[in-house]
Amino acid sequence: MPRRFKAMRQSGRAVRRRLFRRNTHAWVRIADVFSRFPLLAGAIGTAVAFSMAVLSFAALWQGRAQALQNAHDASSNVVATLSADIARSIESSDLSLRSIVSGMQNPIVTGLSPELRRLVLFDGATAVSYIGGAFVMNAQGRIVDERDPSGHADLLFNDRDYFKVHVERPDVGLYISGPYRSRLRSGQRSLALSRRINAPDGSFAGVAVIAMNVSYFDSLLSRVNVGRSGSVFIVQRDGLMLARKPPLPRDGANNVSASPTFASMKEESSGSYISTSPLDGVRRLYTFVRVPGTNLIAAVAPAEDDVLAGWRERSTVIGGLTLTFGGGFVAISWLLAISLRSRAMALEKLQRLAGTDSLTGLSNRRALDRRLGEEWRRARRADYPISALFVDVDHFKFYNDTYGHAMGDDALVAVADCMQNAAQRPGDIVARYGGEEFVIVLPGTSAPAAVVFAERLRAKVESLAIPNSRSLKGVLTISIGCATVHPRQGDDALKLLNSADAALYRAKGAGRNRAVHENSMASGNA
Repeated sequence: MPRRFKAMRQSGRAVRRRLFRRNTHAWVRIADVFSRFPLLAGAIGTAVAFSMAVLSFAALWQGRAQALQNAHDASSNVVATLSADIARSIESSDLSLRSIVSGMQNPIVTGLSPELRRLVLFDGATAVSYIGGAFVMNAQGRIVDERDPSGHADLLFNDRDYFKVHVERPDVGLYISGPYRSRLRSGQRSLALSRRINAPDGSFAGVAVIAMNVSYFDSLLSRVNVGRSGSVFIVQRDGLMLARKPPLPRDGANNVSASPTFASMKEESSGSYISTSPLDGVRRLYTFVRVPGTNLIAAVAPAEDDVLAGWRERSTVIGGLTLTFGGGFVAISWLLAISLRSRAMALEKLQRLAGTDSLTGLSNRRALDRRLGEEWRRARRADYPISALFVDVDHFKFYNDTYGHAMGDDALVAVADCMQNAAQRPGDIVARYGGEEFVIVLPGTSAPAAVVFAERLRAKVESLAIPNSRSLKGVLTISIGCATVHPRQGDDALKLLNSADAALYRAKGAGRNRAVHENSMASGNA
C-alpha cells in the first residue's frame, strides 16, 4: 500500500509539472506575440479602457433615454387631454351648426318670425363662453340671421375663406377657417366653424357660421405646465399658429409652415421628435396629435435642457471619474507599448538593412529568397501562376569603363527606380540579384502578361535616354528573360529563376535590348 501511494504522489507531481510547463509555454507565446507586435499592448489596454468607458456611458445613455421617454409619456398625456377638450368643443359647435343648417333648409322654420326663428336656430349650445357669435349668411355673403344683434347692415362677408370654400366645394362639410380679425367685435381674433346651406334644388343658398374666440385656446394652454423653457401650442395644418405658451413676440412670425420639422406634424396623425424651434432657437421634445375631425394640431414641447438637467448632473460626475481612471490606464498601456515598439523598431531596422541593397534600395538576394518562398506558397494554395523576370543592363561593364563607376551607380539607380515604379502591386518583388542583374517576381501573372510587362519595362528604360555609346541605340538599354510556372504543377522557385535566367541569355544572344520568354520571344529594337 505505501508503495502504491508513493507512485500516485509521483504521478500527481508529474501531472502538475506538465501543466506548469504547458502554462509557462503559453505565457512565453503570449510574450512573443507582444514582442513581435509591440503596439498590441497599447491597443489591448486602450480596448479594455474603452470597453469600460463604453459600458459606463451606455448606462448613462440609457438613463438619458429613460428621462426622454418619461418626458414623452407625460407630454403624450397632456396632448391627449388638450385634443379631447378641443374635440368636444368643436363637436358641440358642429352639432349647433348642423341644427342651424337643418333649420334653414326647413320651410317651416324659415317661415317663422325673425325673433322666433332666432330662438329655434341658435340654441343654448351657441351661448357658451368661447363662442363669439353665430350667424346665417345668404348666398351673397350678407348676414340674414344672428344670435346677437349687431350693426352689419352694409357688411358683406363673401371675401372670407370660409364663405368661398363652401361656394366652390359643396361637399366640404365642416370647415374650420384660419384666424381672422372680427368685423363685428372690434377686431377680436376669431376662428370660424362653418357649414354650407343648400337650396331645395341643391344649389348654394348660404353659410351657417359659428365664430370661436381664439382666446379659448389661450385659456386651455394657460393650465399646462411645461417647465422653464418649454412650450405648448395649437397650430393649424397649414402652419398658422393659433395659440402658444409662452406667447410669441408681437413682431414674431406666427406661421411655421416653412420649418423643416413641421412636415412631420402636417403629414402624421400623431408622433414625436426632437428639434430646435425656428421661433426662439430652443431645442425641444415635440409630442403632437391631430385633433380628430379638424385641421388643428395640439403639441407639447418641453425643453431638452429642462428634461435632462438632473441626468446631466449625474453624468458629469460619473463620466468624469470614468474618463480619469480610463485615461490613466490607457497612458500606462501606451508607455509600455512605446517601450516595446522602440525595441521592435531597432530590430526591424537591422533586419531591413540586412535585406536591402544599399545602392538601389531594392531587396537583396537574401530578401528575394525569403519573399519568393512566401509568394510561391501563396500561389500554390490559391493555384495561380507566378512569373519571374531576369533583367540585365546591356554592356554595363563597358559603360562603367567609359563613364566611370559613379555614373554607373547612377544608371543602376535609375533602372531600379523604373522597375520599382512598374511593379506596384502589393505582392510584386523587385530585387537586385548582383552587379547589373535584377529579378522581378510577378505573382498571379500569366506568360503573355509577363511578356507585355517586360516589353513595357524595356521601352521605359530605353526612354530614359541615358547615353551609352556602345549600344546600337546610343542609350542605355536592358535585356529581359521571362519565365512562368504554376506552383501546383510540381516546379519549385529555383527552377523558375533558372528558366528566367536561361531566357535572359537567349535575349542577350539575340542582340540584347529585348524581352524573351522561355517559350517565345518579344523583340524590341535591337
